[in-house]
Amino acid sequence: MSDHRDAEPPSARAVSTRTPGCGGGAPHVQKGAGGVRKLGLIVNPLAGMGGSVGLKGTDGPEILAEARRRGARPLSGERAARALIRLGATSKGPFEVVTGSGDLGEHSVLAAGLRPVVVHRTGPGGSGPEDTKAVAEALMSEVDLLLFAGGDGTARDIVGAVGDRVPVLGIPAGVKMHSAVFGASPDSAGSLAALFLDGSPAARLRDAEVMDLDETAFREDRLSACLYGYARSPYERHLAQNAKAGSPAIDAAVEAACRRLAAGMREGTLYIVGPGTTMRRVMDALGLPSTLLGVDAVLNGALVGSDLDERALLGLMEGRPTRIVVGVLGGQGYLFGRGNQQISAEVIRKVGRDGIDVIAPMDKLVALEAGSLRVDTGDAEVDALLSGYLRLHTGPDRSVLFAVRS
Repeated sequence: MSDHRDAEPPSARAVSTRTPGCGGGAPHVQKGAGGVRKLGLIVNPLAGMGGSVGLKGTDGPEILAEARRRGARPLSGERAARALIRLGATSKGPFEVVTGSGDLGEHSVLAAGLRPVVVHRTGPGGSGPEDTKAVAEALMSEVDLLLFAGGDGTARDIVGAVGDRVPVLGIPAGVKMHSAVFGASPDSAGSLAALFLDGSPAARLRDAEVMDLDETAFREDRLSACLYGYARSPYERHLAQNAKAGSPAIDAAVEAACRRLAAGMREGTLYIVGPGTTMRRVMDALGLPSTLLGVDAVLNGALVGSDLDERALLGLMEGRPTRIVVGVLGGQGYLFGRGNQQISAEVIRKVGRDGIDVIAPMDKLVALEAGSLRVDTGDAEVDALLSGYLRLHTGPDRSVLFAVRS
């Protein structure tokens, strides 16, 4: 969801200043002094790097090294800057941004045209969980809201450090984002932060679940999620995401829709089949093995790629008509951008909106609190391409038009 209100440039209202010097203790920041709200920012610069390359996360140095070997690049800093730009454009009052040095937040603040107050400095390459926790501890008594860019692991680290002593809000930038502390997109997180800092009654606080998955089990195609606690988090139903809901039993109508789609696959067309239990039914109907938590490819009734990353998908698509088949993420309503980042903005752009088939149980759609599906591909043009009404298959001869928003 976006807000295009005219506003003066963000730098005109962001009154914070850079603290001189490179070392020593943190500068004193007086919370809420003179009516200026204090926003804390923490960026996990490694978050999300495993998504497009099919690694399902970047927990641990070996996985991070493999992500880099596959050509992954950091994205969380850019997503944090997007959120801050939106915050600056929509906030009605002055605010300061208090953060960590370098990639921990300072660079994102500067990229958004704002001036950071740096309260924690680390050496080159410092970006591990201990740095995240150290910045969180430095900020928690100083700020009105702690905004962070990362995934479930980052949320877990931050909430473990601050508990419920300060409200927290996530800018979605990871691979795994099952927790309810995130904005629906970077822009939505910025808008929601602005509402909260402005004291708008539209942004109420709620107790939001902080979930995390076992990445090792995730890579082995097993879903093992744990609830690690609750955070106080701003909420507005169009701007915040809910926690991921468990997968319901597949009803007979959806099972039949999966069989019909499988039977209607065209010769010579490549089918990219997304993750999830509904998509497993499509593969079952084809008599093919599937990757429950990954992306597979089918051509002429045969499996031509399993657990593929973005690069492999683009290679298989070369010179072939291609369609994408996906389900809906339960509880959150995402088509793209949550757990299927391998189906990247570039893949979607090449396939086009008309080349996407969606199968979803009607009860999953009815249960969506926002009343619409969501996309968060990281590319504003592709998100806009996907927005509007999309036809979803809910049975073998039944479909509905459902709103999609970024």
